[in-house]
Amino acid sequence: MRDRQKRDFARVLRANMTDAETELWKHLRCRQLLGCKFRRQHPIGPYVVDFACLDRRLVVEVDGG
Repeated sequence: MRDRQKRDFARVLRANMTDAETELWKHLRCRQLLGCKFRRQHPIGPYVVDFACLDRRLVVEVDGG
């Protein structure tokens, strides 16, 4: 997948987050967790991860409801 395709795919995923992702995002957004900035549905290499904190090199994947 090309970079532009990954960005477009990530945009679609952000618009259609699962209930579990939405609930977790409420707690991660706006640097609420230890001041860490998280991005949602962020392309990294060949993947699009659910949440990523680039400063801490941390990725969070949410599966299931």
